[in-house]
Amino acid sequence: MVVRREPFKIQIRDPIHGTLQLSRNEVAVVDHGAYQRLRMIKQLGLADLAFPGATHTRYAHGLGTMHIASRMFRILVKGYDLAEADELRLLQTLRLAAMFHDLGHAPLSHTTEAFMPQAGALDLGPWLEGRPDRLASHEDYTLKIIVGSELTKLIEERFADVGVRPEDVATLIAGRAPLPGLEDRFRVGGRNWLPLLRQCVSSELDADRMDYLLRDSYFAGVPYGRYDHEWLLENLLPVERDGALYLGLNARALFGFEDYLLSRYHMFMSVYFHHIPIGYEVMLKCFHEEATGELVIPAAVEGYLGCDDVFLFSMLRASKSSWARRIVERKAYRMLVETREVVGERDTLSRPTAQVEEVQAALQAKGISSQRHSVKGRLSKYFNQGASQPPHTQKSPELYLVDEGHADPVETHVPLYQRYSGAIHLKRVYVDPARIDEAREVLRKLT
Repeated sequence: MVVRREPFKIQIRDPIHGTLQLSRNEVAVVDHGAYQRLRMIKQLGLADLAFPGATHTRYAHGLGTMHIASRMFRILVKGYDLAEADELRLLQTLRLAAMFHDLGHAPLSHTTEAFMPQAGALDLGPWLEGRPDRLASHEDYTLKIIVGSELTKLIEERFADVGVRPEDVATLIAGRAPLPGLEDRFRVGGRNWLPLLRQCVSSELDADRMDYLLRDSYFAGVPYGRYDHEWLLENLLPVERDGALYLGLNARALFGFEDYLLSRYHMFMSVYFHHIPIGYEVMLKCFHEEATGELVIPAAVEGYLGCDDVFLFSMLRASKSSWARRIVERKAYRMLVETREVVGERDTLSRPTAQVEEVQAALQAKGISSQRHSVKGRLSKYFNQGASQPPHTQKSPELYLVDEGHADPVETHVPLYQRYSGAIHLKRVYVDPARIDEAREVLRKLT
């Protein structure tokens, strides 16, 4: 088989990375409805209610992630004399996996993920990981769209000449090869490239996070997500262990890596967990519970691809639910109190206050409607994870720090992991805005 490197056919101007390039075949899959749907799904869900500029979409994020993943690959592959056909196949597989990694997001991204059907209803076959009665995740839908939809046929048609199959793309996104022979497709030159390529898609230092931190920070209008991504990219190194390749980072970029970790942490605390969008999410949950049967996330791919932000808000506008009216008319419940606890450590920054359960009980006694919400944030989603975590949040392949030829797990050299080892547990109480003054008086008496 003769493989020709296809010249890039179009250029896309991007405010984060400058010029993004796509081949003719990549344009074909981008134009497919499964990917075009992401134009109608906001990257940060309801965050634009607090940060008006944060209306950017999963569509742009996928293209940016593909761009970063391509740069990572070209840096990491330099030391290996791969045949042109093998190099092109691995790169193309990675580019598609990076671009498609969020293909299965529900309306408003993570906001409606709690309303998904059971994972077993998606008929994922060998791609199902964990119990079939658990809630499906956007990763489950992503895999289903890639291996069991009309997009599957298009991938087969467009990328057969470079040897890329839909199952290869799904393997990188899933981080595992559930079918016989799939992992062997990533063995090139006597080495297993699967762990390394998987880490480019999802790991402690991946293209996904490297794009979304910069992109979310830019559109939210805050500085917290900025970090030196050029320095990190320049210092990426492959690390070989027992015939497999893993992601490594030159020790001279340690400070840049710590800054990158803190960028994600600060973005969670300042933007992703901001009390205003979280308050709307609480009301959306109330709507889902009250208006039973109105907001149903389909398990079938055909129906699911019709679910986007436009679909959701059209449904809310048509609903008779009081919670739907509040969301549409922006009559949000107001945050009354927030408590902050570092699980496993003492939180020296928190001032003593009444527990949210006590506050809510006192409000109920006064007949004041309230809603409670809690969320946990931690420095890393890859370390300090236990077996009780959902499959898609469990520990990724090891990331190494390389110092004078010695490679060690990165967490052994980064004191931030110890300093921020405890998860920040935020608990909030929201109340009817019409009775906020009464609620504040109740709170004052408790504290």
